[in-house]
Amino acid sequence: MGVNRVEVHVDELVLTGFGRVDGDLVVRAFQRELTRLLDGDETSVARVCADVVDDLPALPRTGSARQLGRALARSVHTGLKRGTR
Repeated sequence: MGVNRVEVHVDELVLTGFGRVDGDLVVRAFQRELTRLLDGDETSVARVCADVVDDLPALPRTGSARQLGRALARSVHTGLKRGTR
């Protein structure tokens, strides 16, 4: 049994309408949450070629960088799963 590896590369992330949030903290929360969501996920996302961030649900308005990062990861995960269909 081989080890499955998923690599996600985000070129640029632009969030508007959230006021001042700690960008580094958003990134760390995003990485942790997306890793958690993908860990053990049997959905194959390795061959997703589409732009998975189109038409994703709106993110909640929050001043918390951690909450924003987690919500963003869940949204991207939804797009990755949708992109494999």
